[in-house]
Amino acid sequence: MISRRAGVEAGLGEVEVGEVTVQACPVEAYRDRRVLLIVPDQTRTAPIGTVFKALHRQIGPVARAVDVLIALGTHQPMSEQAICERLEISEGERRTTYGTVRFFNHRWNDPSALRHIGTIPADEISRLSGGLFAMDVPVEVNRLLFDYDQVIIVGPVFPHEVVGCSGGNKYLFPGVSGPRVLNFFHWLGAVVTNPLIIGNKWTPVRRVVDRAASMIDVPKLCFCLVVGRGNRLEGLYAGLPEAAWDAASDLSRELHIVAKPKPFHTILSRAPEMYDELWTGGKCMYKLEPVLADGGELIIYAPHIGEVCVTHRDVLLEVGYHCRDYFLKQWDRFKDYPWGVLAHSTHVYGLGTFENGVETPRARVTLATAIPESVCRQINLGYRDPASIRIEDFENREEHGVLYVPKAGEMLYRLEQPPAWAAVG
Repeated sequence: MISRRAGVEAGLGEVEVGEVTVQACPVEAYRDRRVLLIVPDQTRTAPIGTVFKALHRQIGPVARAVDVLIALGTHQPMSEQAICERLEISEGERRTTYGTVRFFNHRWNDPSALRHIGTIPADEISRLSGGLFAMDVPVEVNRLLFDYDQVIIVGPVFPHEVVGCSGGNKYLFPGVSGPRVLNFFHWLGAVVTNPLIIGNKWTPVRRVVDRAASMIDVPKLCFCLVVGRGNRLEGLYAGLPEAAWDAASDLSRELHIVAKPKPFHTILSRAPEMYDELWTGGKCMYKLEPVLADGGELIIYAPHIGEVCVTHRDVLLEVGYHCRDYFLKQWDRFKDYPWGVLAHSTHVYGLGTFENGVETPRARVTLATAIPESVCRQINLGYRDPASIRIEDFENREEHGVLYVPKAGEMLYRLEQPPAWAAVG
């Protein structure tokens, strides 16, 4: 594996990224090869363009093809312009320097875009999940991968609510996977619960993700980026996905976790513009649930968000947002809904109980968004008019139990001494 850490004075720039790329991708190894780059969509902060351009400079002149597949998971497809912005290239560069590069959006719900590559058997799932599940899990992935001689994954590593730490093989599963394995391991993560998963490395979900990736027989290389404040590249790790992710996740845990001495009864969690629906804006809850006090309120402040989820709107409007036990104790009622949607529901709602038909949240989640109050009530979340929010009422009040996070969704907040329900693994 090849790695580079930023110095104290400055982050890694084009020169350092270029040096790593030259070492990781020898020119002769890519002559006449077809290469597929897999990169995240706009919901992940990272200088993807810097790495893309370095790779294209290094292997573009000798490779038969260098194309890009957007690892959407179940997110919305990106336009040509949006992909150019993700890759940090101008319209003129798209027509000239990168004119032969083809862009593809992953199509998770199109069977013709997927290939079945095998099944993880029930006994192995039982072992990987620590006995939580015992079922056969079919594995499907975007069939484009098999049109290429080499897959190169480029993406950042952050604490993540489903897998523990994102990055590495996660850009394959769920990034470019089919719905069945995607739904399975999202629900597996939800059953374990967000506070026991997020920010931890060797989770049951990570084991399933790596096992599914081992079934892809196309050679894989991974560039894992660790990004600090201001999109500063703090670390770059290139190698096999498992090794690059292993090293990058250690740095991510060092940089992306904020420890607080006590919980907060009120949290204003401001969603950045890159989250354009609650499906992604829910990260503003996931990353802060561990420091939300029992009985407290977390407000997702996002005046720009007017949609629950384009892809899964109907299911979410029908099911709503609930705690894990609401679903587990009524499993016959909910087992046929998409498990990934149920997982998202529990992650946004947070921990709670469901006893004798009564659901009790550990804390409250309120939306201060452009989603109408009637819809918020329908999906079982609180509502505040975003125009009523005054940032100055929440700033600089930590000693009074109030926390304001101006760009929520990537930094993970934890207590220095976590309670049992949020114990660090």
